[in-house]
Amino acid sequence: MKARYDEPPEDLPRRLGRPGEYPFTRGIYPSMYSEGRHWTMRQYAGFGSAKASNERYHYLLNQGVSGLSVAFDLPTQLGLDPDHPHAEGEVGKVGVSIATLDDMRTLFEGIPLDKVTTSMTINAPAMMLLALYLLVAEEQGVVGRQIRGTVQNDILKEYVARGTYIYPPQPSMRLITDLFAFCAEHVPAWNTISVSGYHIREAGAVAAQEIAFTLANAKEYVRAALRSGLDIETFAPRLSFFFACHNNILEEVAKFRVARRMWAGIMRNEFGAESEKAMMLRFHTQTGGSTLTAQQPENNVVRTAYQALAAVLGGTQSLHTNAKDEALGLPTPESARTALRTQQILAHESGITDAVDPLAGSYYLEHLCDELEHEAQAILGQVEALGGSVRAIEVGFIQQEIEEAAYRFQREVEQGTRVVVGVNAFQGGEETVIPVQAVDPGVQLEREREVQAYRQKRNGAASAAALSALREAAGTDTNLFPLVLEAFRSGATLGEVCGELRREWGEYAASG
Repeated sequence: MKARYDEPPEDLPRRLGRPGEYPFTRGIYPSMYSEGRHWTMRQYAGFGSAKASNERYHYLLNQGVSGLSVAFDLPTQLGLDPDHPHAEGEVGKVGVSIATLDDMRTLFEGIPLDKVTTSMTINAPAMMLLALYLLVAEEQGVVGRQIRGTVQNDILKEYVARGTYIYPPQPSMRLITDLFAFCAEHVPAWNTISVSGYHIREAGAVAAQEIAFTLANAKEYVRAALRSGLDIETFAPRLSFFFACHNNILEEVAKFRVARRMWAGIMRNEFGAESEKAMMLRFHTQTGGSTLTAQQPENNVVRTAYQALAAVLGGTQSLHTNAKDEALGLPTPESARTALRTQQILAHESGITDAVDPLAGSYYLEHLCDELEHEAQAILGQVEALGGSVRAIEVGFIQQEIEEAAYRFQREVEQGTRVVVGVNAFQGGEETVIPVQAVDPGVQLEREREVQAYRQKRNGAASAAALSALREAAGTDTNLFPLVLEAFRSGATLGEVCGELRREWGEYAASG
């Protein structure tokens, strides 16, 4: 999108509309941040043991974060206990290891769950981790209606962008809609899904593809919920989205505006939603992890600041800012603090929150919006022509499109037609050596011992009965959430709960 646009479209004032009004191009709230209510400032964190992660959460809360964001390790994301053979070498490495109710108690020790909002980046076993969270809240005396937060619960993008899936698509979709239904009745303020464009973008997609594939997946979830008998006005207001923010500031702002107005139109015109809340696209943003470089890592502070600026100008509801050392390892406490301070400076010193929609009426921005929407609608049309996201994933269309975009980007970097500062240009000077967060190598053995001791102290007969009941229900249309809660109450582990469903549904294996 290199074209200039210096003349206003004749219908620009009419098309812009007002903030807080359909189609929400200019934001979902009339005042946005201008009355002092800023976006939720989150810092995605989790590593090693539940105790180590709990210490980091208390540190971040003391530094001023307004919401927690939990990173789980790969075994947890795949529904495996830390003593499973396939967990070897990955326990606690890219997130916190959680397998039992004791682990979740430790993770949130001293943190009142009626006072914080918690986002959990978990997909295939999303129901299981939310169940553990609710049990800890119950022990704190916190009822479901007091609990606020988000569970990612977006399995479709796992098949195309991340790979942390467990079950085939159809039973996976059943877990999602069961979670929708349970939360609608028992945890009404909880965001039951965060449809993620972030991982699609990080895998190599361009902005138009990020919009199109994310909305295509969201449409699939809406259809599944409607087929299961849920009322659109009940579940749609609890849908949320998760986008990346990369380096092209105005294109990213346009992306957020376009996603809002496209989704509003889809919900009203295709699904018949009537309330504004059911049409709003509420989203979390994370600055672009794939844009960070191991070379000259101090440059990442600048990249993250510009990306955070774009996210706020685009009207995000919550934001995570990456740390400068994330191309090298997990963030240190110091680098995580700097990343958080980036948001706080933006909120309190930059002045951009003084106006409801600071870029409203920019001719060039509106030109970008129109071009981007045209591209995204065309891609979305291709997905729909194939029968929707699930079918497009099954035939490999979405995967191929992302892979081709990633290849084009890498070729541009290698040929020098796309400049990455410090990587293929401006490489002079001495490289900065920065400290890198290390995960204690003893965590693996410690976690194995803990989960084995947990199994020894529980009532084995009660756990076995609860697990058997869960597996039996998996072959029916019974909502599985209450049975998962009961299994964890009885002392079952994450691996055991997920294992029962594995035995009933099998595992998904990617073709090719």
